[in-house]
Amino acid sequence: MLHYISLFSAEASAINPDATPYVFDPVASFEPDSVFHYWDFASTREGILGISEKLALSRVAIIGLGGTGGYVLDLVSKTFVREIHLFDGDLFEQHSAFRAPGAASLDDIEAKSKKVEYFAARYCNMHKGIVPHPTYLDEGNLSELDGFDFVFLCVDKVGVRKMIADYLIAAGTPFIDTGMELTVQTDRSAIMGTCRATLCTPEKSDHFERRAPTKSGGGDDIYRSNIQVADMNMINAAIAVQAWKKYCEFYCDHWQPHNFTFSIDTHSLTCDEHLNLPPDDENPEPHP
Repeated sequence: MLHYISLFSAEASAINPDATPYVFDPVASFEPDSVFHYWDFASTREGILGISEKLALSRVAIIGLGGTGGYVLDLVSKTFVREIHLFDGDLFEQHSAFRAPGAASLDDIEAKSKKVEYFAARYCNMHKGIVPHPTYLDEGNLSELDGFDFVFLCVDKVGVRKMIADYLIAAGTPFIDTGMELTVQTDRSAIMGTCRATLCTPEKSDHFERRAPTKSGGGDDIYRSNIQVADMNMINAAIAVQAWKKYCEFYCDHWQPHNFTFSIDTHSLTCDEHLNLPPDDENPEPHP
């Protein structure tokens, strides 16, 4: 259909430059197996449907629906992933609204629902197959992570991070761990810091403990301050989702880096822990 539309519209526009086949009326999905309730015109109109289908994994998990995890869901829900599973035992409270994508109502806050239930209710309007798990993961239920094609790990407790990461690495499940290290300057005049996304795959996971805080003290003290700012959460999520899309070959990726950072004070992006190094880079430093 798109091929015929392109042929007809070219002839029509030669007669009337304002002629367009796009009426912009909402079109509900007529495919019973579609993951969306309405048609993905963003992919079809630009002719990237075949590339977008590379993201049609069966099951993806997002662990932690705080600031970063909510934005990860926002981006992943716009892809062809068939099932998106949400894991978090926290309530959606007033402070949560200022870290989350969209605008929660006062009724939403007063409802005191679980975060996973709040986000599932929002995003199931667009994407089918969003499954909330209103629970914390611990040693007794880690098996719930079996069978996932990919996992986004968005937690702020180093012990939980290490426990889940060790389990996923042992299972050979690819995942991305996200983290934010924001601090207030000593004179209390401004915030500085970094957000990070670390990819682990069956091909490369030896770098994880070098790049992600997994021990008490040091970075853990920063996490205890728990400074969260929505735009940094959003950037962190965008970096993580882009890394996932590179892993799925949606985006071109020559060097296949497995660690990414963004520093707010220098406005710098870096990537390192490459799986495929440039030929002349025998002793690589992080690439800007």
